Amino acid sequence: MAFKIIKKRRSEKTGLPPGSLVYIGEKKVDEVKIRVFNYSETEFQEKSLKNIEECFPFKDKPGFTWININGIHDTQIIEKIGKHFGVHSLVLEDIMNTEQRPKIEDFGDYMYIVLKMLYYNELKAEVESEQVSIVLGQNFLISFQEKDGDVFSSIRERIKNSNSRIRKMGIDYLAQALMDAIVDNYFLILEKLGEKIEYLESGLTFTPGRETLEMIHSLKREMIFLRNSVWPLREVLSILERGESQLIKKNTRIYFRDVYDHAIQVIDTVEIYREMASGMLDIYLSSVSNRTNEVMKVLTIIATIFIPLTFIVGIYGMNFEHMPELGWKWGYPVTILVMLIISIMMLLHFRRRKWV
Repeated sequence: MAFKIIKKRRSEKTGLPPGSLVYIGEKKVDEVKIRVFNYSETEFQEKSLKNIEECFPFKDKPGFTWININGIHDTQIIEKIGKHFGVHSLVLEDIMNTEQRPKIEDFGDYMYIVLKMLYYNELKAEVESEQVSIVLGQNFLISFQEKDGDVFSSIRERIKNSNSRIRKMGIDYLAQALMDAIVDNYFLILEKLGEKIEYLESGLTFTPGRETLEMIHSLKREMIFLRNSVWPLREVLSILERGESQLIKKNTRIYFRDVYDHAIQVIDTVEIYREMASGMLDIYLSSVSNRTNEVMKVLTIIATIFIPLTFIVGIYGMNFEHMPELGWKWGYPVTILVMLIISIMMLLHFRRRKWV
């Protein structure tokens, strides 16, 4: 179903008190969708809910509960679920602001985590992002997404499998699994960007043009965007890996350490790609400069050859009566021959000097 994209900016919150719920970003879905997974080692339940009140009983239900909300533009829904699960109004305000950087905030009985989920748009050949907010409690996890579609399909399948580790571990392991899926997807983005870099490098030296320059600038913007999305995540995962919160069990820290290692690999790759993009810009400028120099060299050689020829033509173009060669039978062919010899000698001299 088509809908009109409406983008609200931060300026609309000017003058409002802290904790005021105003959606900042593009409205990417018409209808908010709520999906609940309640599971334990022996039981599993999955439900798609029509209204937010239906998920309230899951707060005190035995086992572990994952509430996934697609669409964060509805202020009433965010306010209701925040009030029922005891989430601070400042956290709810951050959830509705899609311009957050990755971060983590520990409130004791629950934890708030912000991440950036990245996608590669094949049609536009560019990286797109979506903010994912996670509220992690003692036995529940609430994830907030801007739109439908994510990288969590494998996690949902693992939850349905009664023999999977995720069913045996706590809710903190689910948070680790979600973060691991987001970070692992970064490698797919890097593969796409790596292919783009190889394509640019192959044609950069031989056929540099305005289109190549635009692609290099687009690549640099994507690298900056990717760096801003991934770099703060290192601090988030470091806090979780150290187990500073009582919500993170000791046996789960090792899995967060694995996600931390993956994030470091992503950061290192991003830095390498950034340097390569900057290097490609230098190569482009050098290639353009070399092409300009080649053109100027050819024009200079042509002009240099024509200087003595123009001198000869200028002399015989003067309207004096007493010029012996003007009445000579062989004057014209001899003059042409002399001009040809001069041109050949100059070309041989240029070749000997390796100028051509």
